[in-house]
Order: sequence, then C-alpha cells, then structure tokens
Amino acid sequence: MNFEFVSLTDPGKVRDNNEDSVACDPAQGIAVLADGMGGYNAGEIASAMAVTLIRAELAEWIKSSGGRVSTGNVQRALELCVLHANQAIYNAAIANVQFAGMGTTLVSGVFAPNRVVLAHVGDSRCYLWRGGRLKQLTRDHSLLQEQLDAGLITPQQAKGAANKNLVTRALGVDAVVEVDVMQHTPQVEDVYMMCSDGLSDMLDDDKIAAIMAENLDLNAKAARFIQQANASGGRDNISVILVLVKPQSGSSSFFSRILRSS
Repeated sequence: MNFEFVSLTDPGKVRDNNEDSVACDPAQGIAVLADGMGGYNAGEIASAMAVTLIRAELAEWIKSSGGRVSTGNVQRALELCVLHANQAIYNAAIANVQFAGMGTTLVSGVFAPNRVVLAHVGDSRCYLWRGGRLKQLTRDHSLLQEQLDAGLITPQQAKGAANKNLVTRALGVDAVVEVDVMQHTPQVEDVYMMCSDGLSDMLDDDKIAAIMAENLDLNAKAARFIQQANASGGRDNISVILVLVKPQSGSSSFFSRILRSS
C-alpha cells in the first residue's frame, strides 16, 4: 500500500488569527495536526511547536532506525515524541509570561502498509472512512465526553451543549500529559481524516460521511470540508488532514519498507 496526504487549514469566518497547525511528511508516513489555545497568540505558538517538534523528531527517528522496527517501537516512539513536545511547550509557557497558560490539542499518525499508529490528546479527532461507513477512531478528552460516558447527558443534548470545547487534556498545560496511542490495520481505499474541533463542531457525522461519499479527488475533498464548515458558521479555525490508502506502486517510503508488525 501507498498513502496520499493532503492537508488544509483555514481561520474560519469569525477569528482573525489561526491557532491551528498542520504538517505532513509523506516520505516518512507522518501526519500531525494541532489546535492551540492561549492568549496573546500563544495558541499559535503552542500548536506550531507541537507540529514542528513531533514531525522533526519522528522523521529523525525513522531515518536513524536503519533496520526493521516493530509496531510496538513505533507506538513508543510516537508517544515519546508527543511527551517531548509537551515538555517543550510547558517550559516555554513557564519561561515567557506572554505564553502562560498556552497549550494545544493534538492528533498525529504514522502510516505504513500494515499498520497505522495514532496518538491523540484533547478533542482533535481522527476518523476512518471505509466501505461507505464513517467511524470515529479517537475519543475526545473533554468534559462533554466525560458527561456522555457517565450518562449525565444524551448525545442529542450534547449537540447543543455550551461546554463542548472544554478539554480535559492538552499539551503544555502540565509537565506530564497522558497520551492515547492506538494502532489500526489499513485497507486499500480507506481514508483517514484528522481534524480540529473547528470542523467537527460545524459538521456532524452525517455531513462528514456525505462529503466522504462525494466523487472528488483528495484535494477537492479537503477543500470541500473547509468550505462546508465555513458555510455552517466557521466559528473556529478549521483544519483537516486526509490520508488515502492506495495500492502499492513501484516506490514506497523508507519507513514503509522497514516497518513490520510485532
């Protein structure tokens, strides 16, 4: 299998600045999306730090591995990269009063033919489109999700909740953060979608699935997500990364060639 990557980010219709950051490294099979928070534009700093540090450290680890690596090693490497980014953002927030309280949510993935390894913190999400069905792979670290899990509110009530953007985990807020890491087995024609809550708050699962089902190439599909989120209000920054699983061709990334399952 090969992977096609497309990423887009947009400030939305309400905010002047964009505190989201996205990055892809197709050669190494890496995708990272972060949604920053904090005053004095500190959210932009936090998300940019997370994306830049995780992408660079992961790519360096992949290049230096030099041999076959297990999925378990990839999971540990991805988690460590996220933890290192958390510490860097936390230290920056302590050292600079203008950055005090800054943080960022995160969703990141490493894509190889037999495994997709995902890590996330906060309410940035990853979905899977497979066989005409949409599935949310990540579970929000948010007060709203905790209320849903506890049966305090119904899914219908959650749609109109005022506290849907209160996250219970974020990078940079504390010296240590808990990272959810998971793995999946990709199939040809799968589409993985990472997004910030500026997209998932504007488009429910039915609308996301409807766009996924449209006969569009990956670039047009990403643009369609941004356009529809803005048409639905665009109340926050909007970011999306789409990763299409394609049949194996004559070339593949270095990481795809060395990764094996454990």
